[in-house]
Amino acid sequence: MGRFRGRCGLVFLATLVASPGATLLAPRELAGQSVTAGEAAASLSIALGRSDVLAALARLDDGRNATAAFLAEIGGIVSPSGEELERATAVAARMRSLGLDSVRVTGDPNAIGVIRGRSGRALVFVSTLDDLATVAEHQRAADTPPRVEEDRVIGPGTNTSSTTAAMLAAAEAYLSAGLTPEHDLVFAAVAQEETGLRGMKALYAMYEGRADAFVDVLGDGHSINYGALGIHWWRIIAEGPGGHTLRGALPNVNLGIARSVDRILSLPWAASDDETRTRMNVSVLESGTVFNHKPETGWFSLDLRSMEADILEAMERDVRAILSEVSSETGIALRMEPFQLTPGGRIPGARESRLVRVAEAVSEHLGYQAELSESGSANLNVAIAGGTPAIGLGGSRGGDRGQPGEWADIDGMMRTARHVLLLAVTLGGR
Repeated sequence: MGRFRGRCGLVFLATLVASPGATLLAPRELAGQSVTAGEAAASLSIALGRSDVLAALARLDDGRNATAAFLAEIGGIVSPSGEELERATAVAARMRSLGLDSVRVTGDPNAIGVIRGRSGRALVFVSTLDDLATVAEHQRAADTPPRVEEDRVIGPGTNTSSTTAAMLAAAEAYLSAGLTPEHDLVFAAVAQEETGLRGMKALYAMYEGRADAFVDVLGDGHSINYGALGIHWWRIIAEGPGGHTLRGALPNVNLGIARSVDRILSLPWAASDDETRTRMNVSVLESGTVFNHKPETGWFSLDLRSMEADILEAMERDVRAILSEVSSETGIALRMEPFQLTPGGRIPGARESRLVRVAEAVSEHLGYQAELSESGSANLNVAIAGGTPAIGLGGSRGGDRGQPGEWADIDGMMRTARHVLLLAVTLGGR
């Protein structure tokens, strides 16, 4: 895939007039335009000076209890990765009740709703539908559904779903204030983020080419990722003749595994620690079950990471060469089987883009200095790997994720909603 060039590196010219009554300009692919921090702050200031935007922010505050109640509802729906249909249906029902257009549940299943604009372009907000398998186990074992207690929504399934509740709260506030965007504002809760980004890949295929940007809603913007760390997980399968110890020790699957692991971890990539965040790791080795029988099969894990797709490709070439050599030497068949391949990459000029600068300005407006990073690893990876600007809004959502006492922070959820709303207003045009 290599380093990205092309449309995302273009510079677009626009004029920002920092006065309360000014109209924001929204030319094609404005999110990728390079701006200064001052210009981004001025653009946000224009939005905050509008009475309809202030009305939308007030509506967010008024809807706090309803947002928390909706989180308790969807958080209680058991939704491990690959089994999100019931939750997607509930999210789509909420979208319809809020007045979003073209609401549908896709086959993935993703829940998608739209606030229509005029330009034919789109700004896409994304949240995650699925939970970890451990969360689903705790949901099934829970005696009661999630509940609202003071400033928390308590119960397994609430932590991740707080971003979906926040995203839809922002959409409701936008509509209730009578705001109308220049670009389509798309709100999508996507499936299987935890297991291969299937929902996001399908969503990206729908909007590639007319989406100016994607915003992966993971938190309130205490952190902002604008690059994607490629992560390739492989199972290295070893196969050979089994048998009792007395019938001969070689060829032995474990010799093939051991020799392969030793040579892989002796590659320069395994010691890499540079700005590309290139990493190589072997953490799981599995084969036999008894002392006196050599196994017929075994496997080990391989975790490859880098900001650069061409480096990932080079690492995989080196690994395949090692497996071929070891197979010839030992008589053990060795092959790479993909387990989960998360795309990555970097878009030139992303740090100075209007998308990142405005998100940074919104975080500052909300009271914190965002920590910026190029090494995101979530739904945003799909868009960035495809060459479309994207950010991931991170931040604490609560606590005890994956534990029986999991909880979501309502204050944090409402800050997330404010961040989404202000991005929609500032980047979506008017």
